[in-house]
Amino acid sequence: MIELSVKKRLLSAEGSLELMLETTIEEGEFIAFFGQSGAGKTTILRMIAGLETPDSGHIIVNGTPWFDSQKRINLPPAKRPIGFVFQDYALFPNMSVKENLRFALQKGDNPAIVEELIEVIGLRELADRLPAQLSGGQQQRVAMARALVRRPRLLLLDEPLSALDHAMRHKLQDELAKIHQRFGLTTILVSHDPSEIFRLCGRLYHLEQGCIKKAGTPSEIFVKEKISSSFKFVGEVLAIEQCEMIYLLTVAIGTQVVKVMATEREREGLTIGSPIQIVSKAFHPIISPITHDDREQ
Repeated sequence: MIELSVKKRLLSAEGSLELMLETTIEEGEFIAFFGQSGAGKTTILRMIAGLETPDSGHIIVNGTPWFDSQKRINLPPAKRPIGFVFQDYALFPNMSVKENLRFALQKGDNPAIVEELIEVIGLRELADRLPAQLSGGQQQRVAMARALVRRPRLLLLDEPLSALDHAMRHKLQDELAKIHQRFGLTTILVSHDPSEIFRLCGRLYHLEQGCIKKAGTPSEIFVKEKISSSFKFVGEVLAIEQCEMIYLLTVAIGTQVVKVMATEREREGLTIGSPIQIVSKAFHPIISPITHDDREQ
């Protein structure tokens, strides 16, 4: 079990804010921190890893204090059995796949874990390649394997799949779920992708301005209205055109660009770049499967 009770003053785009977190994470859970940029999500991971120091509080993992401001305990990162996967992979460019994994070994570690991970994560054919010779998805698999070399109790994931295309993200989400189960990990994910959180996580913390706004299952947090006939999308206005008595909005929703009609009242206050919420009350939506050709468009 992980006990987190920490405070830290942060500087954000809106100014200074205090990150305050108090919760417990059970052993074996796969949880996520979700929220806007600057809410403190990555800082939480970095404090757990020992890369940043809380101003006060404690971090206790399975009964062992990793940080305690009152007792002046602050274990260095090397003494915290964690695996950390970053968004930018952070691989050594002059080392092969196998050498990147071996570099993570510490004195006394069994080197056989490197060969095991190469097999488990499907890196055998890539073992002698340099990172520059790998695709983004392959590099991320190497980063995940390297994070597991020390057989960590805890795996920290800082938006590890956000730079990948949809198909590769989907594939690596499946691999992450299998890795979590196979190695009996407690996994903490930072993600902006609700679908990713739904697929992987059993519990979610929604952060806002450094504090937990809501906590619960992904369904409890994301599905606010339990009305089967209501669809809700969040997008960004790209263009506004006036067409006689109505306005036509060009809106980016995820990776899609759509046209939406708006009344004069709905258009009021909107400018290019405005975030908007679109709610449909259609009782009989048209639903069809997406083919491979659809995904390529």
